Amino acid sequence: MADVSLRRSSDVVAPCTIANCNNARGTRRVDSDVVTSARHRLQRADRDLAALAVLALLTQGPRHPYDLHRFMIDTRKDFVTGLPRSIYHAVDKLARDGLIAVHGSEQQAGRPERTTYELTDAGRAELRRRVSLLLATPESDATLSYAALSFMGALTRDDALVALRARIAALDVQRATLAADLAEASGVPPILLVESRLEQARLDAERSWFAGLVDDLESGELAWLDTRA
Repeated sequence: MADVSLRRSSDVVAPCTIANCNNARGTRRVDSDVVTSARHRLQRADRDLAALAVLALLTQGPRHPYDLHRFMIDTRKDFVTGLPRSIYHAVDKLARDGLIAVHGSEQQAGRPERTTYELTDAGRAELRRRVSLLLATPESDATLSYAALSFMGALTRDDALVALRARIAALDVQRATLAADLAEASGVPPILLVESRLEQARLDAERSWFAGLVDDLESGELAWLDTRA
């Protein structure tokens, strides 16, 4: 799309594009990537959904990597990509970090011997930390939310509610920030703000859905299933 120059009564604002557009006063930029609170900023390891899935599935008992791979396929954990290689890489790294440990080995007729792994105490604590963080942190990458919700049972009901309320509070901050930016962009042609309007609708819908989830958990309409080992 061609650049569009925005004018105000006293001067000319530099050209802007649909992805980066200054408001009529030239002081703020409308951006659909709302900044997450630094306190909840996710690190690379927090985004490793293969590792998260391994930790969560091992709460049900020792398994070997191939079994973990098959279980993810059978239960449609589609947010874990790069299978099966990502699972084997995750197992190796988690073992090096002391979050899982070798439990033993097993062999079935006609199949190679396979090493089984179990969750360590450090791994259980790390699982709870990662799930809580992902639940509490709004991200444009929806797969992170799907993973956190899928493994929410690794937490207690009360801990899950704390994380969910933190997410709602963070969403409220994001919504207010974006609304203020849009209000100050009154001089910008609306066609250049459609992606920000979409982001606004997405944030509103996400906030409404998670608030409903909290209400259902608090009222008991949605029964809690504790899947902790």
